[in-house]
Amino acid sequence: MMPSPPRGPWTAPRVDGPDPGYCRAVLVHLVADYGPGDLAAAEVRSRLAVHLPGADVTYTPVGPFDTVAAGFCVAQLALGDGPAERLVYHNVAPREDRQEPRPDNEGEPLLVARLTNGVLVVGVSAGATFAFVAEEAVEVYEVAVPPSGSQFRSRDAFPALLPGLVAGDRSLRAADVDPAGLPAVPRRVVAYVDGYGNLKTTWHEVTADPGTRLRVRVGTVEAEAVVGDGTFAVPPGELSFAPGSSGWDTRDSGRRRWYELLARGGDAAALFNFPTPGTPVEVVG
Repeated sequence: MMPSPPRGPWTAPRVDGPDPGYCRAVLVHLVADYGPGDLAAAEVRSRLAVHLPGADVTYTPVGPFDTVAAGFCVAQLALGDGPAERLVYHNVAPREDRQEPRPDNEGEPLLVARLTNGVLVVGVSAGATFAFVAEEAVEVYEVAVPPSGSQFRSRDAFPALLPGLVAGDRSLRAADVDPAGLPAVPRRVVAYVDGYGNLKTTWHEVTADPGTRLRVRVGTVEAEAVVGDGTFAVPPGELSFAPGSSGWDTRDSGRRRWYELLARGGDAAALFNFPTPGTPVEVVG
C-alpha cells in the first residue's frame, strides 16, 4: 500500500502500520488526570512509544475529573508557540454524560479537532475538554472506537488509533461534529492553578483602568486586587488582577489573553482558600 498523502503539517505515516521513522521530530503533549508521577501516566507513555515511535512525549497532569483545567491546558499547548508537528492527546473522562450502568466500560466519545494552525487535538469529549479550542477548530469529528472492554481506554484502546488519525485515515471517522455545538468556555471562573499559586481565570477583559483597586471574590473569599497591564505591576504584598502569561493568537488575527490573580511575594491560591478550577471569580466592588 502506498503512503497516504500528507494532511496538514505532518508527514503522513502508512495507515496499515506506523513507519518507525515518520514522527521522530513530533512533540506529543499528554494532558490527563492520572496524577503527578502516577503509574497510569507511565503506562500511557509506554503505549504511545509503541504507536508513535520517536515522538517526544511530555505529560501535563490536572486534578481528578477536572475538565476545565484540562481544556485550558489543551488549548495553551495546542495554540501557543511550538512546532508545527504537534499532537495534543488528552484524557479526562468522568463518565458523567450518562448515569445508567455502562456495558464494557464504554465512556464519552473520542473526538479529533484540527486547529487553524494545523495542530491535531485528540481526546475524550467530556465537560470543558474541547471548550477552549472550539473557536479555533477548522474540523471536528468523532472517532469510531472499537469496543475494548477496558476501563483504561486511554492506554488500551486509543493509542493504536493515533497513527491513522495523524494520517487522516477517513475510515476512522464515525461522524462530523459542529465545533459551534461543543461546550463553551466557562465564564469568569478559575481555569488553572499553577505551581506558584497564581490563579489563571477565564476573564479576558476588565473595563477598569490600570491602577484601579477593586474587590474580587473567588468562591466565598474576597480580597482587594489592583488592576494592571502586567501581573507584576504591583509592589510586594499586593494582589494583582491582570493579563497573565497564558493566551494565544486567534483566527481573526487577534490575541486572547487570560487574566490572572497573582499575589506578589505570596500565594493567591492560599489567599482564596485553594479554589479548584471552575470556581467563580467575581468583581464585587
